[in-house]
Amino acid sequence: MRILVAGGAGYIGSHTIVELYKKGHTVVCVDNLYNSKLKVIKNIEKIIGTNIPFYKVDCCNKKKLETVFKKESFEAVIMFQGYKAVGESVKKPLEYYRNNIDSALTILELMDKFNIHNVIFSSSATVYGKNCKSPIKESDNSQCLNEITNPYGETKAMIERILMDKAKSDKTFKAVILRYFNPVGAHESGLIGEDPNGIPNNLMPYIAKVATGKLPYLNVYGNDYKTKDGTGVRDYIHVVDLAIGHVATIKCFNNKKTNLWIYNLGTGKGTSVLDLVKEYENANKLSIKYKIVGRREGDIDKLYCNPKRANEELNWQASRTVNAMCESSYKYEFNNKISGGELCQKTKKLKKK
Repeated sequence: MRILVAGGAGYIGSHTIVELYKKGHTVVCVDNLYNSKLKVIKNIEKIIGTNIPFYKVDCCNKKKLETVFKKESFEAVIMFQGYKAVGESVKKPLEYYRNNIDSALTILELMDKFNIHNVIFSSSATVYGKNCKSPIKESDNSQCLNEITNPYGETKAMIERILMDKAKSDKTFKAVILRYFNPVGAHESGLIGEDPNGIPNNLMPYIAKVATGKLPYLNVYGNDYKTKDGTGVRDYIHVVDLAIGHVATIKCFNNKKTNLWIYNLGTGKGTSVLDLVKEYENANKLSIKYKIVGRREGDIDKLYCNPKRANEELNWQASRTVNAMCESSYKYEFNNKISGGELCQKTKKLKKK
């Protein structure tokens, strides 16, 4: 299948493109590079061994995006183009509502215009409100919609509703909604990983930049949550496992019994912030400096999933360990720091110091 990947130069999009090619699919990639870099496309091409069509386009710009739809042919769209940081969304709610919802509507309208019926939507565990009890099942969302704690989560829930309404009104339209938890880690090559512009908003890339000396210490937002060590507990999933999960859903488009699917993608296990710091230290034989600071608005105590539906219906399961997540994250970050070169040898030397 040929697939348009919106936001394909980003963290999850880039890894998904690699896994799509491994399974024989091809892609067209669009990204405005707001929170990604052009070199990611070149590194994807190194991994897959072929060039991919890339367009620097903002998905909110309907006129420019339509030129891609006119020029290229594809049978499905994967939507990764949204802004994604909980804390930032609390500070910049209007930007999040404008970008995330407007870009989704623009893509869906163009899909209608060009008779493209299949879409996979990058949703989030944040659609489960603060009172949902972990491990969370997909059905728990219906009772928690009024308890979402941040604008980022609200945008994801709104787009989910749009997709549900579209699926009800148009039986030829097929939508897969993937609610995933906390993607971390990087590709085994060390060529692609999480590399946000500016100060990271997510935990693992922040730890990685402390590990390589780009930042002096990690801010741990709160140690008074109702967890074993007082820090927030999340379901961390290796980004490659997550990417494979996206590819696994493509078979849904051949299912004639229904036209809407919702899946949790996670490990089903919770790890605290301080546990992740310790795992990172142990995996890479180094120490991470951190400071306990005030809570970040919009965060909750625990959030981890019940992935049973995806395990059974998609024959998919997250298999990579937290240790592997930490090792690959550091490899990628260190590779970035030294700008290429003999990565493995230099990494070993650094660990011995």
